[in-house]
Amino acid sequence: MGYEVHVERTDDGYVGTNGRGARVAIGSSDEDGVFSPVELMLVALGGCEIVTIEPLTAKRGHRLVKLAATITAEKEAPTKVGTITVTYEVELPEGDDKAAEVFKAVAHRVHENHCTVGRALREVTESVQVLPV
Repeated sequence: MGYEVHVERTDDGYVGTNGRGARVAIGSSDEDGVFSPVELMLVALGGCEIVTIEPLTAKRGHRLVKLAATITAEKEAPTKVGTITVTYEVELPEGDDKAAEVFKAVAHRVHENHCTVGRALREVTESVQVLPV
């Protein structure tokens, strides 16, 4: 399975579209109502982790009441992102004494092994190519 999105300039700015018809407005970090490319990268990381953590935790019998993540990144240089931090906001099910332990174990495994976006950010991706049409 591969991935493919289409990004184009429109009359209203820039838009990314996937094959299922979802669209996202893209712009610079000083424009209202759009995500910057770096913000989209951070959304992708947080989304990858929580959409993987939630079903794995529930599958183990511990359905979290709330699962959210805030992702921050340090800007080291004009074109370099430094440390990225994922901070979870979790509400555990009442009376479930093992939910916190299961969440922590699952979140750690997801971060280390199962989040494709996180892995791509940690490893050098030398196979990125730009092909002219």
